Amino acid sequence: MSDVTDTDGLTVGQVSARLGVTVRALHHWDEIGLARPSLRTAAGYRLYTTGDLERLHRIVVYREIGLGLDRIGAVLDDSTADVTGALRAQRAQVTERIERLQQLGAGLDRMIEAHERGLLLTAEQQAAIFGPQWNPDSPAEARKQYGDTRQWQQYAELSAARGPEEWQAVADAVAALDRALGDAMDAGVAPGSPQADQLVERHREVFASYFPLSRRMQVCLGRMYEADPGFAAHYDGIRPGLASWFRRIVDASARAHGIDPDTATWQ
Repeated sequence: MSDVTDTDGLTVGQVSARLGVTVRALHHWDEIGLARPSLRTAAGYRLYTTGDLERLHRIVVYREIGLGLDRIGAVLDDSTADVTGALRAQRAQVTERIERLQQLGAGLDRMIEAHERGLLLTAEQQAAIFGPQWNPDSPAEARKQYGDTRQWQQYAELSAARGPEEWQAVADAVAALDRALGDAMDAGVAPGSPQADQLVERHREVFASYFPLSRRMQVCLGRMYEADPGFAAHYDGIRPGLASWFRRIVDASARAHGIDPDTATWQ
């Protein structure tokens, strides 16, 4: 490396500013022999020539498209290297990466929409799955009331991964549970009995399609099913008195697990 004046080339700082590469990166490339400055001043400063800059430009381009430094060195220094082949292989990887990012973007869009809307179904799909009595405004009303809760976030994340077929399976499971509850009440199943406790567990499992349900939360739901006119009408429409009977079997199961239904809170 010759001793020259400062006007014969560009310093590390000047090259860093011109190429948008950190000084640290330039020093590293120098250390590993990938891009060494051809000149040095009497004071010991590195200087890059026009030829050095051309090599650095290629390194920057290759690095931006994802080639590793070892591969870049081979492409630049090995006259037998298949540059076109290396670039085609990198192009294929970039294409795959773009496709993955597009899929990720679509998933994020769906997640955002689920947090904003709840159900990602048209009004027609909702009626077909949940029945003509279903109110398509229910998800918007639920978000207005519960949108800031952890349970809404859990529900939205589950909803984002579901299409009509998955929601149909959920609706079928809920309908089957409703029938089982009505049949059990008709058969005189007593709160606290093994059969009643099994139904309580089944309710928790089915409800997990919306969000995880603790036993204390289930007690709160049982109260709401009995006290809320809309929920009470639904359950009592299956069997008169079913809403109250369901609350009793939930309370009995909670007591068996050391929970006082009278003091249970949503947690």
